[in-house]
Amino acid sequence: MGENDSHKNLDSRWVLITGGAKRIGAQIARTLHGAGANVAVHYRSSAGPAEALVAELEAARPGSAAAFAANLLDDDARDSLVKRVVERTGRLDVLVNNASTFYPTPVGTITREHWDDLLGTNLKAPLFLSQAAAPHLRETGGAIINLVDIHARRPLRDHPVYGPAKAGLAMLTRSLAKDLGPEIRVNGVSPGAILWPEDEDMKESVKENIIGQTALKRTGSPADIAGCVLYLVRDATYVTGQIIAVDGGRSLGW
Repeated sequence: MGENDSHKNLDSRWVLITGGAKRIGAQIARTLHGAGANVAVHYRSSAGPAEALVAELEAARPGSAAAFAANLLDDDARDSLVKRVVERTGRLDVLVNNASTFYPTPVGTITREHWDDLLGTNLKAPLFLSQAAAPHLRETGGAIINLVDIHARRPLRDHPVYGPAKAGLAMLTRSLAKDLGPEIRVNGVSPGAILWPEDEDMKESVKENIIGQTALKRTGSPADIAGCVLYLVRDATYVTGQIIAVDGGRSLGW
């Protein structure tokens, strides 16, 4: 039996998931909750979905979920988020940095606002949330999971701000693993083609081309990402500083 096998039981443990109200974040919340964890669902503007998700989880297990609003680009709001969660829950065992903004910024159109937004959500917020969470995670022998991106390794055309932000998050994952061990494990998950962007009218030919680049010739699902997060949180007690690509083999040739 490993030294930290007791951590495989997630009962009574509290997980903070940023951007947890919708899409992949909501699936991570449901999956970890189904494994016994209590869930703090962070949201910025998706109050309705966040409250609906919390109600769903509370109906399954009363006292096991709560919602917290914060704009992660606002320094004061971001820096107080962990404090508010711990005041409500009494502890923090896992931080999942899932919140992200994603959109193209072709060279010649990039603004300071693009830079502040994309770097702020994808790199700055995970760093400062991790720093705020670290004292609490040390007490519980906890973990940090960062949602990276396979395009942290290979550039995506017209995304010269988003890609470097995620590349920075990949290095942050490894840096924090080195600095926060042995008490805290830090790992990442890099999704491939899981969900198509909500705000883009992507052509079917583009989707088919992306799917054609995968070894499995299909898209994945949010459950694939959530399952990997669960593994890293609950089962991977001797794994830290690693970033797992969940991409159907799309990055094999990268």
